Amino acid sequence: MSSAATILIAEDEVHIAHVLSIWLKRHGYEILEARNGAVALELLKCQPIDVVISDVNMPVLNGLELARAVRQDLGLAIPFLLLTARCDQLELARQLEPYGVNIYPKPFRPSHLVAEIKRLLGAEDDVECV
Repeated sequence: MSSAATILIAEDEVHIAHVLSIWLKRHGYEILEARNGAVALELLKCQPIDVVISDVNMPVLNGLELARAVRQDLGLAIPFLLLTARCDQLELARQLEPYGVNIYPKPFRPSHLVAEIKRLLGAEDDVECV
């Protein structure tokens, strides 16, 4: 990676955001964090972001609403991963289909998530699976 990609983590669970941040920083990414979708949306308006990782269930503006706003209001086509532990993932995928958002189930293996981000960014997959 010539310059570090910037990843925005929109996650209200501090522990999950912390784990994601550690793993992604370890692989050379710059990290921004938001505890809800509204803060994430404001960051997206004022800073270049390469990938968004968002939880579905967050206060103020949830992950579905954030995805819609990123695509429709901001017109951004950046990779967007939506983390969810919901059991209705097929319905969620149907709702998100127009926005080109990737659903990623919780719980997840951080090393696999890093590999998915590298794939989305078009980088070679050199991540060890732990």
